[in-house]
Amino acid sequence: MPSNDTVPGAQGEAARAALANVEARPGAPKPDPIVIADHVRRSFGGLTAVNVEHVEIQRGAITALIGPNGAGKTTFFNLITGFDDADEGKWSFNGRQVAGMAPYRLARIGMVRTFQLTKALSRMTVMDNMRLGAKGQTGERFFAAIFPFLWNGQEKSIAERAMGLLERFNLHEKVDDFAGSLSGGQRKLLEMARALMANPELIMLDEPMAGVNPALKQSLLGHIKTMREEGTTVLFVEHDMDMVHDISDWVIVMAQGSVIAEGPPDAVMKDQAVIDAYLGAHHDAQLTETGEALTESADGDPR
Repeated sequence: MPSNDTVPGAQGEAARAALANVEARPGAPKPDPIVIADHVRRSFGGLTAVNVEHVEIQRGAITALIGPNGAGKTTFFNLITGFDDADEGKWSFNGRQVAGMAPYRLARIGMVRTFQLTKALSRMTVMDNMRLGAKGQTGERFFAAIFPFLWNGQEKSIAERAMGLLERFNLHEKVDDFAGSLSGGQRKLLEMARALMANPELIMLDEPMAGVNPALKQSLLGHIKTMREEGTTVLFVEHDMDMVHDISDWVIVMAQGSVIAEGPPDAVMKDQAVIDAYLGAHHDAQLTETGEALTESADGDPR
């Protein structure tokens, strides 16, 4: 009997099975969470950007983080990945408290992220960008660097892995091109491929489809599904609801900084709190001549 690693779709089925009995509500506990966050808050002046009481991310699943503009999704990403400092709260990765840990240290223990605006190093080649993504490079140490025999073998292995990923992401013909010469969609692919050079357990994608043409979107969708099948946990922010419905095992919805709903994609799309967050609480209410929504009195009469 083949293992889950060799059966197409097996990891996705396992993730959905693990979440099948999880209650669809904000802060619902998961069977095997890779990330747990508690009382995470961040304010900018008088504006509370993030106010998350409790959230868990299931290991091995593709989880979407959605919400209207200004909901606090990217700020929450920045806090969890060490690119911003929370006013209060704590969060763990693989059971280890990591609040306040620097991004490079998080990457070393298996948590990496991409950005809505890509961070490719424009004046370096595609291959050099990929090499930078590998961790634990002996040649980066000051004294070891002057003795090539200590790192030549590792450097060759890193280059082979980089080329394999570039072929998978259809960037192998760009290997010697400067990253700055790539299209926006190709930079998204490069950033995703570079993130995988670190062999992450969790990859966090901030709007991976933003600014990508429809043809390339299908390619990116396939790559994200492949990550899950290889055992990588995926958490992503996205506004494309078709994509969210297509690939997500679980959806977390934020509005005004807080988590207002969680559940499988179908359930979340029908949740009234989610509909109200996107469209406004009175989106289907009868309007008066002045444009104000009618309300009902206690006895049911409109007023």
